Amino acid sequence: MQLSIIILNYNVRYFLEQCVLSVEKALEGIDGEIIVIDNASSDDSCEMMRTKFPHIKLIENASNLGFPKGNNIGVAQAKGEYICVLNPDTVVAEDTFSKILNSENWTLNTGIIGCKLIDGAGNFLPESKRGVPTPWVAFTKIFGLYKISNYFGKYYAQHLSENESGKVDILVGAFMVMKRKLYLEVGGFDENCFMYSDDIDLSYLALKSGKSNYYFHETSVIHYKGESTVRDGTYMKRFREAMQFFYKKHFKKSWFFDIMMQVGSFVFSLLKKNQQKNEVRIIDEYIVFSKENLELNLSKKATYLSDFNQFENQSQKNLEIIFDTTTFSFAEIITFMQLNKSKNLSFKNYISSSNYLIGSNNSNDRGQIILL
Repeated sequence: MQLSIIILNYNVRYFLEQCVLSVEKALEGIDGEIIVIDNASSDDSCEMMRTKFPHIKLIENASNLGFPKGNNIGVAQAKGEYICVLNPDTVVAEDTFSKILNSENWTLNTGIIGCKLIDGAGNFLPESKRGVPTPWVAFTKIFGLYKISNYFGKYYAQHLSENESGKVDILVGAFMVMKRKLYLEVGGFDENCFMYSDDIDLSYLALKSGKSNYYFHETSVIHYKGESTVRDGTYMKRFREAMQFFYKKHFKKSWFFDIMMQVGSFVFSLLKKNQQKNEVRIIDEYIVFSKENLELNLSKKATYLSDFNQFENQSQKNLEIIFDTTTFSFAEIITFMQLNKSKNLSFKNYISSSNYLIGSNNSNDRGQIILL
């Protein structure tokens, strides 16, 4: 088998369904499998998987074992030569896996490959490519120095633009492709960390093994971000613990460094917590893209279009774009979002199999599900 997709789920039933639908399309023509691990969700994620995707391997953990252990459990049952660790709050394009699995990408002592990630508004997510967060690099990130000059830009690997592929140190755990053999050789995700710095640690372990990690810009994946996480006191505690875990594991210990990282991790986690503000967006009009005779019961005026070329954003109104995912490919939708991102536009996907709209207006907000 060529590829195993590992999806760890926790209480994001609707995002999980959309993710699996996109992965199934992207696996067409590839000898692959999907493994979903559920960390004791309290919603009906597992029932949904059993009902709608009975052919997909589902592992139901009795408790929330955290990100590293959950993924390690999935990889232990994987059969693919390659594995892809994938968040459930993602949407992959139909060409994502075929492009990344191209043999040319694996002839350069390749460790892990990541790709271009965008949020639900079509904006590039800079964490798609990062540098090793040494004490100095972490300092430039925490205090925003990377915004001043590329001289301070190692945290977000600013030696590469978002549309330029190349070597990077660290990739994000929302989407990582690597050989299963390498994953097992470096020990997989470190289960001493519950979540958050595990992807940094795994990327760094790949580097220390002599491999090179790569950012691949030629395919894009939507990452809605934060769907399984409420940024509360528990979030702040785990985030600080994760940052301190990485530094204690890989860098020399000193009292000055320890104090600096405790203060820095507290400030960073506080900033992260305060970023999550679910703003209410007032929609003035809907634009629905569908090639079928689709009629949605929407609360405001809706214009139905059958071709992306028919759309021209000349309105000052707040428009919500709805994509019928049964008639447009995820690759087409992702491309449209990137080309048309605008402050007056928001995007939702229509999932006909369960009759709902799904999306996110901001990378710092939790997503929105509208049951129809």
